[in-house]
Amino acid sequence: MKIKSHILTIITILLIATLSGCTGNQKGRLRLPQLFSNNMVLQQQKEIPVWGVAPPNAKVTVQFRDQIVKTRSNSKGKWIVRLKPEKTGRNETLTIKCRTKKLEIKNVAVGEVWIASGQSNMEVPLINNWGPVKNGAEEAASANYPDIRLFIVNRNTTIDPVDTISSSGWKPCSPTSVRDFSAVAYFFGREIYNQIHVPVGLIESAWGGTVAEAWTSAESLELMEDFTSSVNKLKTLPKSIDGQQKVFEKDDFTLHMEMSRKDPGIMGKDTLFKGNGLNDTGWMTMNLPGLWENTPFGVFDGSVWFRKHVALPIELSRKEMVLNISSSDDFDEAWVNGVKVGQSGYWGEPRHYKIPAGVIRFGDNVITLRVSDFQGAGGFNGKPEDFCLSAPGTRIDISGEWLIHAGYNKRNIESIAMKPGDQNRPTTLFNGMINPLIPYAFRGVIWYQGESNTGMAWQYRELFPTLISDWRKHWNAGDFPFYFVQLANHMQRNDQPVDDMWAELREAQTLALDLPNTGMAVTIDIGEANNIHPGNKQDVGKRLAYWALNKDYKIDVPFSGPLYKNSEVMGDKIVIYFDHVYNGLSTRAHAPLTGFSIAGENKIFYWADAEISGDKVIVGCKNVPEPVAVRYAWSSNPECNLINSANLPASPFRTDDWNLITK
Repeated sequence: MKIKSHILTIITILLIATLSGCTGNQKGRLRLPQLFSNNMVLQQQKEIPVWGVAPPNAKVTVQFRDQIVKTRSNSKGKWIVRLKPEKTGRNETLTIKCRTKKLEIKNVAVGEVWIASGQSNMEVPLINNWGPVKNGAEEAASANYPDIRLFIVNRNTTIDPVDTISSSGWKPCSPTSVRDFSAVAYFFGREIYNQIHVPVGLIESAWGGTVAEAWTSAESLELMEDFTSSVNKLKTLPKSIDGQQKVFEKDDFTLHMEMSRKDPGIMGKDTLFKGNGLNDTGWMTMNLPGLWENTPFGVFDGSVWFRKHVALPIELSRKEMVLNISSSDDFDEAWVNGVKVGQSGYWGEPRHYKIPAGVIRFGDNVITLRVSDFQGAGGFNGKPEDFCLSAPGTRIDISGEWLIHAGYNKRNIESIAMKPGDQNRPTTLFNGMINPLIPYAFRGVIWYQGESNTGMAWQYRELFPTLISDWRKHWNAGDFPFYFVQLANHMQRNDQPVDDMWAELREAQTLALDLPNTGMAVTIDIGEANNIHPGNKQDVGKRLAYWALNKDYKIDVPFSGPLYKNSEVMGDKIVIYFDHVYNGLSTRAHAPLTGFSIAGENKIFYWADAEISGDKVIVGCKNVPEPVAVRYAWSSNPECNLINSANLPASPFRTDDWNLITK
């Protein structure tokens, strides 16, 4: 009862007080949110909230078509009206009057409005130099759709909910305006428009590299035990940036002292694991480049040490060389024979650390790396050829097997340091980039996020549905459509079946389908091993659009790839049944079926032989005469090819309920 009362209070405040980026800033003047600007799109067939600021206790009149609605601003000048649902239309005018002031919003359309949110794969613009979109230049050149309107919410992170946003306003879709707009959202909107032929408004509110908890409100997030301390910490921070900075500097010092104190490789000012004389015979091993979550080392946030012994000839001793390694996730430090040669936290940039003359020795040389991973995957991205020692005319490969040892474990760190402006602080993107949109009327949400939460995939099973329900509660508009993208295939392919945090995150996403009015676009076939921002955004947008076209616009199109339904053991085989088969199962180019592994009671998985039989798949393996479990595409970058008659890929799945590595 207390929670329900709290939510009703929040909704009341939002309906009266929310101002999404009001134009102008003079006290007592008639002002509107930036959402209400020329070229805007109003949602058809739904009640239309219109709100703004006027002089206190002043009469405000809103007119649209033949609707005239009057209200009075409150003592703080806030006001809101709700227009009755309208039918689709173009080139309309929305008029707001207060005393002698009149505002006219021109070229207003009525149609379908969608919010597009998430991290970088949603944010990737059609034209960019960091995540190139397939045929991006050609797509932009042909993007003449004046009935598609684009609105970008500029980045903003705040510790308290705000009601203002920064934006350049609504823009008709053109080869110029679409360049900086979300490619996924554009391709989604284009597909919708081409099918239903009504104006489409797309609101992009996304930020690369962000975690789901940043997009969730404090009211919902604090109910999750994992985030209670962080949310409470935010509540105690000063309101000013200067004040927050002072608190951060103090907390950051305390945090680093605790991390060093709990790292076995550090004692006071001494780095114990950097030197040649260390006895490292008991360390585990891991191949670099790679992410340790996909090895027996397991899921781990904190610091991890790597060491490698390299024998060098006498002619290289005492010469200047370069230590070359690929980019780390998230921050790396490097020593050679106990001498620190560099550190970096730049994402996606290979490191080239100069080794001063005199450091290299004849015989055994020890390279030590310390990686600090704060969230998600940890280790090194890149290719084996990125790892080498080099000098003019010399290249010595140092990829492959390295020794590995845990440092501090983030789970054991009690100190919390929150940097002002950090986009990954819990709740802060909801506060700055979602809250100001409420209560704008729209049809639904498309969402592409999860890469930054892979290391906490088990937690995501609760966090992601919490986010969806949280947005629905705050809008108080029912269970509006929420369609999301399942993570694409990425990273190196595994030779053998493995436990994998990316697969576990995909399962967490699939479980969110239990919420009403949700849908999932499977992209396990269009990712790229070496690019976390795959270029094929066209199919991502289309697959999201198929859900909307079928569910919201009642167009008879296939909308989902095969989803695991159930299974049964039949002798030495396991039979798998699916939903969303349509006219049958198949494989791309009718190639042999791949991607299945099978295990017995010992929980050891082997690659399986699998064949399609009508609407079923029959799985078996000679190494598993008494099978109990099957997994499909259970890897960060699996080789898999099961599709349905609509050419849509099957979602990864498992039939077992065994413990996961991120639990």
